[in-house]
Amino acid sequence: MLARATRAVARNAHQTRAFMALAEDHDQIRDVARGFAEERLMPIAGETDRLHKFPREAVNELAELGFMGMMVSEEDNGGGMDAVSYAVALEEISRGCASAGVIMSANNSLYCAPVSANATSQQQKDEFLKPYASGEKIGCFALSEPGNGSDAGAASTTAKDQGDHFVLNGTKAWITNALEADAAVVFATTDKSLKHKGISAFVVDRNTPGFSVGAPEDKLGIRGSSTANLIFEDCKIPKSALLGKEGDGFKIAMQTLDGGRIGIAAQACGIAQASLDIAATYAAERQAFGKPIKALYAIQEKVSKMACQLESARLLTWRAAAYKDAGRNYTKEAAMAKLVASEAATFNAHQAIQVLGGMGYVSDMPAERYYRDARITEIYEGTSEIQHVVVALNLLKGYAAEATTLPAGSKDEGHAAQEMAA
Repeated sequence: MLARATRAVARNAHQTRAFMALAEDHDQIRDVARGFAEERLMPIAGETDRLHKFPREAVNELAELGFMGMMVSEEDNGGGMDAVSYAVALEEISRGCASAGVIMSANNSLYCAPVSANATSQQQKDEFLKPYASGEKIGCFALSEPGNGSDAGAASTTAKDQGDHFVLNGTKAWITNALEADAAVVFATTDKSLKHKGISAFVVDRNTPGFSVGAPEDKLGIRGSSTANLIFEDCKIPKSALLGKEGDGFKIAMQTLDGGRIGIAAQACGIAQASLDIAATYAAERQAFGKPIKALYAIQEKVSKMACQLESARLLTWRAAAYKDAGRNYTKEAAMAKLVASEAATFNAHQAIQVLGGMGYVSDMPAERYYRDARITEIYEGTSEIQHVVVALNLLKGYAAEATTLPAGSKDEGHAAQEMAA
């Protein structure tokens, strides 16, 4: 008994050390990403936003750093890095420019990840993974539709089996990187009678006849990243376009979104950090009542709350990434990280404007851009409401499993309290 307890204490001590600081290699990746963000992204972020301009040159440089396919194996032209490296780098890139952050996130999490995990042949990898993992090309992820946002299982886009090929028909909405993408991971119903089990995933080249891109959306924030509809009209694709097996689409989509939520959590942490940075810097410089406003309790409280929200979000994000790297189920952890980080980004951006006052409301300062950029993090890759559902279902599933192990007729106090609260 004592030996077992001693081992548990030692294990917990190691875990505590792991959360106190990043490993050396992760620190090095963060330093590289931070340097790039400060030197190359921060100077262009305002113009990128104002002109709705895709930061092509910066994205090419991200590719040179190995950041466009970080978790893809080196054999497939990726960076061969882990999820913690990805989260750390993406936060820094998003701190510099949230538009660049989501471009990087979509290519890594939403395109390269499902293609890498579900490619059915080496030819498919050669054509649809390697050039995207290297950053030579950019991909996108087409799940949402005009009539189904959070209800991913209600895909009205169809893929009809025509013997030696499929024919795609339908429209996908809110697609990040739509205008620049060279290929898309597309989800379509192959058997309506099976409902969500009748959805399949395909990888489709944008030059395929019948595949077109709609007009770009005029968005509130992340305006350097294009968002548009993908339209499929009798789009003929080969059988080799199928990812995984027929009917695997919904499972692939959900697994992809788990990983994608780590990316968006990291992006949100970057926005939250940028908001804290500008608020603290301004508070140290701005004079009121004969002293810097950082001396005022009202400002101190705001900065303290911002820091607490950010640090909580960052640790949840690192934990979700660490779970993924360890091969553990991380659905709940990713949802928690995305939920808390996105709300921290919105909160911090709001508070930054309050600290800056009138200067926070004008485009001369980036605080108003952070505010606009933050808002989408609570919406895409699963709204905050959906994250609460994911967390609750996974949490309660664990309690249900625990309850089944109790002796017949017995209940612990925690379960009794839950039943009374229900």
